[in-house]
Formats: sequence, C-alpha cells, structure tokens
Amino acid sequence: MSYLKETCVETLEQAIIAEKNGANRIELCANLELDGLTPSRELIGLVKSQLQIPVHVMIRPRGGDFNYNSAEIEQMASDIAFCKEIGVEGVVLGMLANDKTVAIEPIEKLAIIAKPMKCIFHKAIDETRNILESVKCLRETGLISGILTSGGESTAIKGLSQLKNILLEAGDMQVICAGKITDGNIEELHQKIGAKAYHGKRIVPGLEK
Repeated sequence: MSYLKETCVETLEQAIIAEKNGANRIELCANLELDGLTPSRELIGLVKSQLQIPVHVMIRPRGGDFNYNSAEIEQMASDIAFCKEIGVEGVVLGMLANDKTVAIEPIEKLAIIAKPMKCIFHKAIDETRNILESVKCLRETGLISGILTSGGESTAIKGLSQLKNILLEAGDMQVICAGKITDGNIEELHQKIGAKAYHGKRIVPGLEK
C-alpha cells in the first residue's frame, strides 16, 4: 500500500467496521462533536483486545483550548500510563502555551511517559502562530512520532501547499494529513499531496454518519 488510512471512531462497532473495510489504524476517541476527547478505559481495553490493526488513543481531558492546568496534565499522564500498560500502540495529544506556541516542556514530559508507544501531536498544531516552526520544535524533541494536521485550514485541499511544506519540515515524523478526507477523495488528494498517512471519520466506507 502506498499510504496508511487512519479512521477516528467512538465505538467498538465502528472500530470493527473500519478494520473490516480497510482502515490500517484506528484513532479511538470520545465526543467527536468536540473534536475528540479521551475515551473510557473500558472502551480502550475492548477495542485493543478485539482489533488486529494498531490503535491510537486520543488523550484530551476536555473540549475547548489546549492550554491545560497541572491537574489536567496529571490526568493525561495517568491515561497515557494506562494505555501503555495494556499495550496500546500509540497516543494522540497536543498542548499549547498562552502565546499559541507548542507547550514543549509538558509535551516532552508526557511523551517520555508514553515511551515506547508512539506519540502523535494532534490538530492543535493548526492553531499555532507558525505551523512550520511548531513542526520544527516537535521534531527537535526527538520524542514525537507524528503530526496530525490539515495545514492550518478547514480541509486538506485548502491546506495543500502548507501540507507539502510540513512534509518537508517533518523529517522522520509521520505527517498524518486530515481535513474532510473520505474514501471518495483520498486517491485524488494523495496524488496531489503525496503523504504516507491520511486521517478521517469516513476514510473507509461503512462509517457514514
């Protein structure tokens, strides 16, 4: 396969359908209407036990902004430790400082706890003041496995030129392109973007809302 298809799901049923219909990886979330929160530990365990494909778990304690207090960071650390304990392949998280830059210190703390799981920085990066500078900062930590982004735009096609810039800046980090990518447009987008990974709620058939 020339690229990886990652599907975000909220239930075990959706996860099973996604795997059956060609997803290569699951991003497991709760509350997708809030752009994804940490799912219950019961659901994480169920999905991990019943799927053959890798599972990444969203680590986000609440909706709203990505500037977290110490109690929220400790909750994230606890959820990451649980995921590691049961053998989840990766976690997805993002934190920003007040000035809309990446909050490197707490991100490094959580990424170290996550090891050896993969640690993906999610679309919070699209809210930073300078996306390419943010990508560079994350790359230089040596702790982040990938970045989920639509290039700062509402769709991958609108963010096309920036996504190409991000691919060049990311180095060994996997760039997971997002933004209204479906099973109906992924091939066309891949021809234009040329990434190795794509993400969407409907990136494989059978998950229509």
